[in-house]
Amino acid sequence: MPALARRLGTGDAIVVGLSAMIGAGIFSVWGPASSAAGSALLVALAVAALIAMCNATSSAQLAASHPASGGTYVFGNRVLGPWWGFTAGWGFVIGKTASCAAMALTFAAYALPKQPGLARVVAALAVALLTLAAVRGITRTAQIARVLLVVALAGLASFLVATAATSVTPPPPLPGPAGLHAIMQGAGLLFFAFAGYARIATLAEEVRTPATIGRAVLIALALVLALYTLVAIALLHGLGGSLPTTAAPLAELADRLAMPWLETAVRVAAAAAALGALLALLTGVSRTALAMARGDDLPGVLAAVAPRHRVPARAQLLLGLVVVVIVLASDLRGAIAFSSFGVLVYYAITNIAALRQPDDERRWPRALPVVGALGCVLLAFNLPLAAVLGGVAVLLLGVVYRYLRIRRAGVNDRASV
Repeated sequence: MPALARRLGTGDAIVVGLSAMIGAGIFSVWGPASSAAGSALLVALAVAALIAMCNATSSAQLAASHPASGGTYVFGNRVLGPWWGFTAGWGFVIGKTASCAAMALTFAAYALPKQPGLARVVAALAVALLTLAAVRGITRTAQIARVLLVVALAGLASFLVATAATSVTPPPPLPGPAGLHAIMQGAGLLFFAFAGYARIATLAEEVRTPATIGRAVLIALALVLALYTLVAIALLHGLGGSLPTTAAPLAELADRLAMPWLETAVRVAAAAAALGALLALLTGVSRTALAMARGDDLPGVLAAVAPRHRVPARAQLLLGLVVVVIVLASDLRGAIAFSSFGVLVYYAITNIAALRQPDDERRWPRALPVVGALGCVLLAFNLPLAAVLGGVAVLLLGVVYRYLRIRRAGVNDRASV
């Protein structure tokens, strides 16, 4: 069976992580997060960043020792056992499939703000086109992600410069948080914006050297945290109490500043960032599906690697089809919350696996995975109740599927003796 090609350097890996994180939340998550955390939005951002940093170090430590495609599905299997690995992989697949839909919907919302009916069709078309691009090879994927990231960063830079240089009438303040639960729920929703660094770990089989992974995740995370903090401060200063009610806060603030050119730049940047995140997500989820199929936890047909472009084309195409269906039937806020739950389950297992690694594989203190695991569980179960119940239900469906498959395989083995 053909192996995946090791073609990504440190710069490529950082670009994949940045494009996933910047598109994943900076244009879409502020409304839901501020409606939960209120005036403690920056506190919630700090909590999300702390847990993301713990998760990043655990992911990098594991990926350096186990440089294979599949992320914590592989790490959990090798360090903790097959049930842990399956739960992590399944949580990642369902969470990030929802993220793909959220990114496609974000792209369409910014690109077509006054045509919601057509927006869903355009979002589905974007998924289809980027799926075909990802099937063409990992190097092409990184090149497209780099272009989209440059466009997104240019728009964000224009937004930050313009908002810093322009005074606005002070808006009404955000309401105070209802308590610790509200802050944790806001942090859980904001975590959606940080989770893109997982794309680097899931591409571990395609980077040139294992050391690339650790450098890339930490550099990408630090850059994104600085950018998110600046954007959050600008939005709090410019929108304040109206922030929870808007689906496109950066564009709304540009409109409030009476700068049509800035609103256009923000919408173009948001569309590019969402497309970059969607491309990175489609790539990462398909690699986890590939690893799960190799481990006989998903149908074996998904384990095929296309000989020409050396990518998991069947897994990529199936994922694209599923995301198109979700885009046509879902809403953005629900997709964000459901995605956060699945990904927090994935990272809780990541931290537990890192905690169990032997000392000769350890690169960071044991306290980091402990904080990361506890933080993931705390954030996951403080998310909106519908997301928690839906996430638990889909996780249990996966567990039941695996149990029945193992039982059926055991019966067939006994019958053949």
